[in-house]
Amino acid sequence: MKIKLATACFIIGTLLAPIAAHAEDTDTDRTHPKTFVKDSVITTKIKAQLADEKMSSLAHIKVDTDSKGAVVLRGKVRTQEEVDKAVSIARETEGVTSVKSKLRIKKDD
Repeated sequence: MKIKLATACFIIGTLLAPIAAHAEDTDTDRTHPKTFVKDSVITTKIKAQLADEKMSSLAHIKVDTDSKGAVVLRGKVRTQEEVDKAVSIARETEGVTSVKSKLRIKKDD
């Protein structure tokens, strides 16, 4: 009886192994290495331009880019002008298709 059970488990495991090995990765934005490099290049360009602006709060903005060139900006800045500047820099960057701002203005306490 134990041999039949062990054999059945072995056969089931052998049949299910290819299914588990072929399971699809849910992160579709990173399916191709070129996509990852393109995203990283766009993000790096934007962060470098923000740092060059000499406004301290712009250097702390988080930049996320997806495989289609859509950029999301997150973080806190001091003024609306800084929000506008960050969005403008992102829009002017080569490869960017759209910009979504989730930037918040810090409130002085």
